[in-house]
Amino acid sequence: MLRRIASVLLGLTICLATIPVHAQTPSAIPGVPAELIEDIVIGSRVLADFGIVDGFGHVSARDPANPSHFLMSRSLAPALVTADDIMEFDQDGNPVDARGRSVFLERFIHAEIYKARPDVMAVVHTHSPGVIPFTVSKMPLRAIFHNGAFLAGGVPVWDIGKQFGATDMLVRNNEIGKSLAEALGDKPVILMRGHGDVTVGPTVKMAVFRAYYTDVDARLQAQAIGLGTDVTYLSAEEGAKADQVNFVVIDRIWNLWKQRVQPTLAK
Repeated sequence: MLRRIASVLLGLTICLATIPVHAQTPSAIPGVPAELIEDIVIGSRVLADFGIVDGFGHVSARDPANPSHFLMSRSLAPALVTADDIMEFDQDGNPVDARGRSVFLERFIHAEIYKARPDVMAVVHTHSPGVIPFTVSKMPLRAIFHNGAFLAGGVPVWDIGKQFGATDMLVRNNEIGKSLAEALGDKPVILMRGHGDVTVGPTVKMAVFRAYYTDVDARLQAQAIGLGTDVTYLSAEEGAKADQVNFVVIDRIWNLWKQRVQPTLAK
């Protein structure tokens, strides 16, 4: 009997030892919830996994402890971002504590949008392949299905050349970033001629959702146009109603995406 009890206890101990324990990792930045930093990491890796970003592109979040500041990774390929790579930046895009770490040249996209849009809590910049053709053609990007409903209110295209002439196409200072932020206006997405796009949202999850589905919508629209017939798009009213549903189901898709990149997060 004693041997049987000992055997059961040993088996129970082994089983408990194999159950993963998800301890709460303290945030490396004072006042910033670890969950927010995790969202930036997950968002970066998810977009890389889907091919929306490659070695370039970035995800940021407004600093809840200091709303004039924002958080984003050091200069690093999105697929490689970890919590330790997240840095704090001031309202002009200057790193608060660089410690020798290199920073993204186009951080001014984020800095100027946060200045112009108090409602924005997260910003994503991508060079999304599906979107690029719409940045250089006369065909406007429109909402073609419900997950792209946020596009139904119109998608502006910002042309850096109109104000700054021939450049390297990069948002490399605050003046250029301010021009982009002004062109964005109150919209959730803006296209950048010959460059990519920027999506914003009230959370990192929603900004990432919009970055992904902007690319999906663009590819679907190109396919529909290729059929050679008139295309029926979502109206502004339909888009507004459908986008409310996106807010309701965001955690469902986020948890699925998180599971996709979970193995890489452990590395």
